[in-house]
Amino acid sequence: MTTPTAPEPLLGRPERLVALADGVYAIAITLLAIDIKLPDGLDSAEFHRQLHDLLPQVGAYALSFLVLAAFWRDHHRLFLGVRQVDGLVIRLTLFGLGVAALLPFPTSLIAEYGSEPSAVAIYSAAVAVLGSIQFTLLLVVWKRPWLRVAPLPDREAHAYLADLGATVVAFAATAPLSFLIGSRVVWGWLVLLPVKFAIGRWSGRVSRSDV
Repeated sequence: MTTPTAPEPLLGRPERLVALADGVYAIAITLLAIDIKLPDGLDSAEFHRQLHDLLPQVGAYALSFLVLAAFWRDHHRLFLGVRQVDGLVIRLTLFGLGVAALLPFPTSLIAEYGSEPSAVAIYSAAVAVLGSIQFTLLLVVWKRPWLRVAPLPDREAHAYLADLGATVVAFAATAPLSFLIGSRVVWGWLVLLPVKFAIGRWSGRVSRSDV
């Protein structure tokens, strides 16, 4: 059986790329919370009113924290078995980090203008693009076994792709739907909870069957 040849030159080990991703995700998560604060010198009534007004910002922060944390976790899982990277892996990773670093902006939009369909559409599109990049990166690593210590098992790759695909579909569908049914479409994101739970259960059964 012939050994597949790399279509691009190998550019070294992935440690520096993973370290860069760690830094970008850490900064992006920090920026999510930087504007959550109260003015000084408030009386009791104003304090409670301002605190109530902060709830959308806190909710937007919590949502984006979970989104970024999930993508960071998946990025780490993806690179666990990678021993070499090539130009395509680097380009996709940098593109994804650029979108991740931008996420605090659409987060601020849904925090301040959550009732505006455009704000929901921009946020949804940003998450869908980030998920699509990660999905593509996984495909590349799966289909280029020479990048890994050992080839990624097909069943494991299918589980990862299903998980990422569910995120991409849910957020991509929200963007146009927000103009049709308004900002309440964001409640549709909750469908990801049972879907990801089911994918996780299926993935666990697949892993046990391969042992």
